[in-house]
Amino acid sequence: MASVSSFFFFIFKSVPFVLCLVPVTSALCHGHESSALLQLKESFIIDEGASYGPAYPKIYTWKQQGDCCSWDGVTCDERSGHVIGLDLSSSCLYGSINSSSTLFHLVHLRALNLANNHFNHSPIPSSLAYLPKLSYLNLSGSSFSGQIPSNISELSKLSSLDLSLNDELTLKTPNFRSLVQNLTSLEELNLSWVEISSSVPEILANFSSLKSLSVRNCGLNGEFPSGIFRLANLQALLLSVNWDLSGHFPEFNSSSPLRSIQLSHTRFSGELPPSIGNLGYLDTLNIWECYFLGQIPASLGNLTRLDYLDLSDNNFESHNISSLAWIGKETKLTLLGLSEISLNGQPLPAYFANLTQLDSFLLSACQITGPIPSWLMNMTQLTTIELSRNSLRGPIQDSILQLENLEILNLSENNLSGIVDFRMFPELKRLQSLLLSNNQLTLLAKANRNATLQKFRVLGFASCHLSRFPSFLHGQDKLQMLDLSNNNIQGEVPEWIWNTSKDTLEYLDLSNNHLIGFQTHPTVFPWTRLTYLQLSSNMLRGSLPIPPPSTVIYSISNNKLTGEISPYICSLNSVYALDLSYNNLSGMLPPCLGNFSPTLQLLNLAGNNFSGKIPHTHTNECSLRMIMLDSNQLEGQAPRSLSNCANLEFLSFENNRIFSPLG
Repeated sequence: MASVSSFFFFIFKSVPFVLCLVPVTSALCHGHESSALLQLKESFIIDEGASYGPAYPKIYTWKQQGDCCSWDGVTCDERSGHVIGLDLSSSCLYGSINSSSTLFHLVHLRALNLANNHFNHSPIPSSLAYLPKLSYLNLSGSSFSGQIPSNISELSKLSSLDLSLNDELTLKTPNFRSLVQNLTSLEELNLSWVEISSSVPEILANFSSLKSLSVRNCGLNGEFPSGIFRLANLQALLLSVNWDLSGHFPEFNSSSPLRSIQLSHTRFSGELPPSIGNLGYLDTLNIWECYFLGQIPASLGNLTRLDYLDLSDNNFESHNISSLAWIGKETKLTLLGLSEISLNGQPLPAYFANLTQLDSFLLSACQITGPIPSWLMNMTQLTTIELSRNSLRGPIQDSILQLENLEILNLSENNLSGIVDFRMFPELKRLQSLLLSNNQLTLLAKANRNATLQKFRVLGFASCHLSRFPSFLHGQDKLQMLDLSNNNIQGEVPEWIWNTSKDTLEYLDLSNNHLIGFQTHPTVFPWTRLTYLQLSSNMLRGSLPIPPPSTVIYSISNNKLTGEISPYICSLNSVYALDLSYNNLSGMLPPCLGNFSPTLQLLNLAGNNFSGKIPHTHTNECSLRMIMLDSNQLEGQAPRSLSNCANLEFLSFENNRIFSPLG
């Protein structure tokens, strides 16, 4: 008996060990789910332009044979084999998803990511409600449009919902409150760039699991519920670019996990509470262009993790150097924005030299005086320097070439003086924006023929004593802005200028020079994206050149143009301001001037030789605020249809033959 007992004891002790050695095999994908995925694949076109940035079509790995659980972007439950995750983000998918899509046969899905594709402006399918187990849903940046379906609110297990970057999406019915009221498990909510146009629901202040709320550029209004700031798990609050959203900071305690507060371009106001220094985890504080006032609390110096600090364009009181000395402690900062905060006519304080990790230094309009400090040239991580609209004086030293990473240099509107040789700037290989306008500088505009010139995007050389078009503009095909105003440029606009950045230029200012015409006179200017064209106060002769249809502001006043207005002017269907005043233009006004642009607010044709009658306004969408037709040879009655222009503030017909204005 003893031997038998020993045998059973041995077996009993061995069984668990034997079971441990049995390999566990994952279940294979279910056939009907595999079929659903293959049908989903067939419903799309693969188009590289449908996704931006790094992307590849994951569905290329999906084949008729094989286990779908091994396909790219597919995750299965190891025990049941059901598809529980589908990640087709950045997969170059183009096409529509409708409610009958086989996607909604995957009823065990817990995570669905379709971000960064192009779904052809189709609505978000209401059949998402057929996926009740979803805890993660990301449809961002995928060209969905229309109303967000109300039954998304039925997905009560959602912990992460991202519908952002679909700027044709709206949230009206349901409204913001009704969409989220059942989603009480949310940890992440991102609706940025969705048109909401409502207040932020107070109910969100009860969402104890919420870690991140991003509702940037949503048209939000009303008072932001301050209780949301106090949520015990909230780490990121991103509310920027909601121009009508007001609010204020509460008192903060040291237990708050907040890491990022972004409120730029909102109506948040009041004083910054000293308790903001209790936010020990805060790495980003962006309140650029809000309505905060009072003193900037020195307790911000307690925030040793700050990486991004922008306090620009508020109503803060003037500060002396010592009151901002705490900034010198913030040695992890990569961006510092203090624009429009007055330093009372003092030089740049030396404690900024401690910020050796800065890549963006933004101190425009701070009433800074003195020379550009030499320590600035030791901050070699800098990519952006914005010191415009100050009172800096002295020369621009060659030592600026030490800033090898510099991409944007804006020193415009200061009192800088001396000679600047453009040939030094090609050594800054990454430089894209260079603004030296409105100083007392003389720019030597010759380019080194042996140097490889970078492709600039922004060049501002107003009032730089130029006498000709800079030769370095040859071959520049990426420019978006070019300002050569208030110089001594003489003669004709050269023909080669028409090939400069034809597909990118948006802003061109050649005003206040001594230009007499064009080597090749254009009927229509060739820049296809131009929005701002300023040619006023020259000596231009010949007929009126017409800018492209994209133009928003066009001024060619105070020249010597002759002839009639071309009917091509009627192509400017988005123009806001049109100023042709004080030339020698003649003939009758084109009939289309009465209604060719519903956006036109300023029309100035004064000081010409126009004759005939004022065209009738044939539209009820008149936006005109100012009409100046004085000092011409117009006659007859002012048309009654001008009464359609309900916003009209200024109307001038003086020195014409108009005998009964609005008669």
